[in-house]
Amino acid sequence: MIRLKSKKAISQMGQSGAVVAAVFEAIAPLMKEGITTEEIDRTAHQVILAAGAIPSFLGYDGQGPTPFPSATCISIDDEVVHGFPSGDRVLRDGMIVSVDVGACLNGYHGDAARTYLIGRVPDRVRELVQVTEEAFWLGFEQAVPGNRLGDISAAVQNHCESHGFG
Repeated sequence: MIRLKSKKAISQMGQSGAVVAAVFEAIAPLMKEGITTEEIDRTAHQVILAAGAIPSFLGYDGQGPTPFPSATCISIDDEVVHGFPSGDRVLRDGMIVSVDVGACLNGYHGDAARTYLIGRVPDRVRELVQVTEEAFWLGFEQAVPGNRLGDISAAVQNHCESHGFG
């Protein structure tokens, strides 16, 4: 069931999203060689707390052996999403780093992920990241009343395949 939200609730959702945006602004300068994923996570955690929010992922119990141990999920290269930050994981030239951030404020969760290219990355990898973002926006444009999920997925798939990714 879809529950319509009040203007106040929508505003509060936007505030949660703004916390996540502030995290990305704070960690962007850290996305370079020599930085550990733990340092990135620590900065993100501090920004979330300073905004009066709670890290959405920290302590999350997804029925695994232990609750999620960090404020962010950081995955490198072809690693499956939701990687754990660590002091042993150091960013190096050529890496693709995905950072997923969630923050809860006023009972609403803001959640987003960004991809960062560290140093010199092969052209085809850079193209993949660009085409992926373009495909996201093409799918987003199809998310309108009257369209179906297939309209969104077709826009994404067609764009990716037209660039040789499929």
